[in-house]
Amino acid sequence: MAVYTDIDDATLAEALEAYDLGRPVAFKGIAEGVENSNFMLETETGRFILTLFEKRVRREDLPFFMGMMGHLAHKGFPAPRPVAARDGEVIRTIAGRPAVICTFLNGMSPRRPDVAQCRILGAGLARFHAALSDFEGVRTNNLSLSAWPTLFAGRSGEADRLSKGLADHISSDLRALQDAWPADLPRGAIHADLFPDNAFFLGGELSGVIDFYFACTDFLAYDIAVCLNAWAFEPRGEYNITRGRALLAGYESLRPLTPAERIALPVLARGAALRFFLTRLVDWAETPADALVRPHNPMDYAERLGFHRQAEGPADYGLNIS
Repeated sequence: MAVYTDIDDATLAEALEAYDLGRPVAFKGIAEGVENSNFMLETETGRFILTLFEKRVRREDLPFFMGMMGHLAHKGFPAPRPVAARDGEVIRTIAGRPAVICTFLNGMSPRRPDVAQCRILGAGLARFHAALSDFEGVRTNNLSLSAWPTLFAGRSGEADRLSKGLADHISSDLRALQDAWPADLPRGAIHADLFPDNAFFLGGELSGVIDFYFACTDFLAYDIAVCLNAWAFEPRGEYNITRGRALLAGYESLRPLTPAERIALPVLARGAALRFFLTRLVDWAETPADALVRPHNPMDYAERLGFHRQAEGPADYGLNIS
């Protein structure tokens, strides 16, 4: 179970005294997730998610994340709404950790997304970006281009232990992306981690988007690139152009990409794959063998990078440039 800090009954009761949520009637840890401790909380007034922040998330970034979630919920987008305590604050300290309570969203995450879900997700991402178009919060993407060389520094041996010669490929990716990364595309608040397990579906609709703790300000098309990597690849690294085309068509049904975004898509997709390869490589190397949760295998994204290196243009992703 991915609970790094447990909460006993007395601690929970004391924490809930600050809220108008009533008494707890059910409380249990959630196995999913590798970054934070998450709990399902049911009280006399409803169901909620209580999160204790353990890794990577800095307390000073929490107002951005909570503001973003609250803004989306206010606009009618299916995002968790942070719950304020009686003093009006949504960020508190529970069991010595920064903590928040958010509303519970119904739905199921797809284990293997189908074409229809990819189209729905694409349209949902466009709605997400539109809802945040007047969000004033700003947070630098600290896992983008400038961070990648630092993440890889000293990791060549780890990469080659995963696959002989992989370190040279990653070094080549870094050089190529430094040279080709776009400089002037539409920007705004993005999710930056919208994997299938962070999206819920119910009744053929997108019923929820969760886990905003990599959200930041960056190119809107980079968010699309993250989703293509997460939703449109087969388990062995083959790109499913039908799913990719559906995701892109869903997005463009609400927000057509600019010509510059279309041209930049292959570079952004390669960069997104490199970002997840590198953070997984770091976790793979640094997570103790007896850790509660085994980190994701970085080779999943090494295989995606193999596709991106060979891609000749937007058409390879299911996108026309005309």
